[in-house]
Formats: sequence, structure tokens, C-alpha cells
Amino acid sequence: MVDEIQSGLGRAGRMFAFQYEEVKPDLIIIGKALSGGFLPVSAVLSSNEILGVFNPGDHGSTFGGSPLACATALAALEVIEEEGLVDRSDKLGASFLERLKSIESPHIVDVRGKGLFIGVELDTKARPYCEALKDEGLLCKETHENVLRFAPPLVITEEELDWAFERIKKVIESL
Repeated sequence: MVDEIQSGLGRAGRMFAFQYEEVKPDLIIIGKALSGGFLPVSAVLSSNEILGVFNPGDHGSTFGGSPLACATALAALEVIEEEGLVDRSDKLGASFLERLKSIESPHIVDVRGKGLFIGVELDTKARPYCEALKDEGLLCKETHENVLRFAPPLVITEEELDWAFERIKKVIESL
């Protein structure tokens, strides 16, 4: 089983992040991007062999199968495919990652990522950096206390990434 709730649907530069590894999961859990962030929707993907143990009506949820959520999920999948957002994430993410690696700071331990799912590991708490970036107009999230996590929308433009990079560079080099 793989959890692709954060990393799936193009975020990591492949349709699913597990595709970087030589694994064939029995179950794939997806969500978040499945509705373009518009509605809470998730799904479990698998083969008929595995999910076929359920008969109609065996499993459900109170709000499962909402027509609006399902239509939104289908539309989000169409946009991901039609606009080539997986390849876009791969290309823009690789470029953005290399630019982030060029930032010089004694506090940077590592810069890593796949696609537009990138982390900058610091030797200090990341929260002050997130707050300084917020003051610059850029929102990010710290994770594991010392990692700046960047996960811009897959539709971000190169110009917007340039804008973000300049602010990230300024903040990291100044703290």
C-alpha cells in the first residue's frame, strides 16, 4: 500500500511518487489534488482482484460518492492530463530544485525533492524562515521542525517560480 495523498497526481513529477521505485502496490491512496484542492475527496485505487472482495453496499461512508465531489475529481484529472501538469511538474521542479541548491547559507543541510515537492533542510528551526517568507508574500510550511517544504500549484508559471526563488534566497541568506 502506498499513500499518495500529498505526493500523487503529479506533485512529485510523476503521476505517482512510487513510480520512482520498483514497486507495484496493491493499494494506492490518493486525495487532496484529486479535487484540485476544492473539495475534500479521496480514493483507494486497486485491482478488481483486491477490491473485488467487496460486494455492492458492503462498504461506504456517510458522504461518500457525492456527485459534486466526483464530478470535480474527474475534472481535476482531465486538467492534469490535458494540460500536461505531470511533465510540467517534473521539468519546473528540476529547475527550481537546482536554483534552490545554489543558495549559499551555512544553515542549509540539504535541498531535495522530486517535481514540485521540495524540501530545504536546515540546521535550525524552519518556522522563523516561514514567517519571514510570509512577510515577503510567500507561504510555505515547515515540516519536521527544520525543513522548509515547498509545494507550489502545478499550474505555477516560470515567472512565479522566479519571484518565489528571489524571496526564498533573500530570506535564507539573511537569517
